[in-house]
Amino acid sequence: MEDKIEKTVELKASIERVWRALTDHNEFGEWFQVALEKPFAVGEKTEGNITYPGYEHMRLEAMVETMDTNTLFAFSWCPVPDESGNSPLGGMQTLVEFKLEAIESGTRLTIIESGFAALPEDVDRVAAFQRNAEGWEGQTKNIAAHVES
Repeated sequence: MEDKIEKTVELKASIERVWRALTDHNEFGEWFQVALEKPFAVGEKTEGNITYPGYEHMRLEAMVETMDTNTLFAFSWCPVPDESGNSPLGGMQTLVEFKLEAIESGTRLTIIESGFAALPEDVDRVAAFQRNAEGWEGQTKNIAAHVES
């Protein structure tokens, strides 16, 4: 069982621009397609409704773990929706990290989601891993379009 998803994208945007797209809850919501109800703050939960067509009935909850300006933004969340399609915080959590590095052409963004092997045995960990790996592939395209426009 793989435990970690890692996606890297080189963005033609400054590190400050990418940081803002990641950590401003309204900008995050634009490219991630979620209407977050309050700003990100370390040690606090933020949540909101998914805005992606067909998934508007679902909610996302995230607990902010780290906000090291222009370097690392991290939150924990539940990668497995419940029966109603929501992803509540609780015993089943993975860690999502956004690592930023300045490069000549802009910013290298590495997205890492880890902790799948620690999910409860009654959860289809492989399906959760595959679903999120596909999701992050799409989200790297979304953030690129957002910060490069």
